[in-house]
Amino acid sequence: QVQLVESGGGLVQAGGSLRLACTTSRSISYFYTMRWYRQAPGKQRELVASHSLSGSTDYADSVKGRFTISRDNAKNTVNLQMNTLNPDDTAVYYCNTDDTFAVYWGQGTQVTVSS
Repeated sequence: QVQLVESGGGLVQAGGSLRLACTTSRSISYFYTMRWYRQAPGKQRELVASHSLSGSTDYADSVKGRFTISRDNAKNTVNLQMNTLNPDDTAVYYCNTDDTFAVYWGQGTQVTVSS
C-alpha cells in the first residue's frame, strides 16, 4: 500500500511564502508523475502543479511564476515552493500520484493566507 504524507502547511500573510513537502512510502522514482492539487471551500479540487520523471513540469495558470514543484529522489519527496501567496491560494493541498494499480492521495495539508 502506497502512502503519501504531506507537511508544511500553515498560516501566512499575503505576500509570504510556504514550502510543502510530500513523502512517499516507496521510492519516488517508481512514480512517473507527482502532482499537487488543492481544494478551496466550496470549490472543486484543481491541479496546481505536476512533475514528471523526465523533469518536465506543468503549472496552473493561477500559480505560474509563483509556485515551483521539485522532486528530491534521495528523500523520496516532492516539494511545492509557494511564493507571493495571496488569499485565493487558501485551500487544502493534496499530494497525488498513480501507477497501473491505483491512484494515491495524501491526507492533505491546510494552507491559509490572510489578507
